[in-house]
Amino acid sequence: MCKGLAALPATCLKSAKDMKHRLGFLLQKSDSCDYSSSQGKKEKLSSSQRLSQEEVRKWADSLENLIHHDRGLAAFRAFLKSEYSEENIEFWVSCEEYKKTKSPAKLSPKARKIYDEFISVQATKEVNLDSCTREKTSHNMLEPTLSCFDEAQRKIFTLMEKDSYRRFLKSPYYLDLVSPPGAGCRPENCKRNHTHSLDCNSNIISQCA
Repeated sequence: MCKGLAALPATCLKSAKDMKHRLGFLLQKSDSCDYSSSQGKKEKLSSSQRLSQEEVRKWADSLENLIHHDRGLAAFRAFLKSEYSEENIEFWVSCEEYKKTKSPAKLSPKARKIYDEFISVQATKEVNLDSCTREKTSHNMLEPTLSCFDEAQRKIFTLMEKDSYRRFLKSPYYLDLVSPPGAGCRPENCKRNHTHSLDCNSNIISQCA
């Protein structure tokens, strides 16, 4: 009949307690190492994702520079979403991904999906195309190729370049990134909100007086 732990010699009980203590210490150390390791990875990740002022300023040189930069594309997409016009950049991105299609068998279904989503009369995210470009793109759907959306994509790029891109460069989505920390009250920063605008304008007037 089992008499439990009381029947074990005292030395065995002490060894068991020591082993338990050591295991607990090792587990805590392992957790601590995992935590510091994950923290290190996060710091490296955030460091690699940091933007230099030079990179951000290049976005103002051209729309192409902006949308071919991952962070620039994300910022521009967020801005367009705030204006309820994100379908333009989504269409452009879809066309870029479509042109990377390697399997000829996948061209037709992918092309049809883009057409139905952005170009057809009943499209859920219809982009603003002239009738001629829309008709030509519709004709391209009969035998889809890697270039079947090229003209439509160019038209939407030009539309964004002349319209929403210019507004983006004047918006907080861009100004908050391009303005270095501690920039103080600059005229462009004053536009970000009405209250701050009054304070900035007061400072500018007093400096000019």
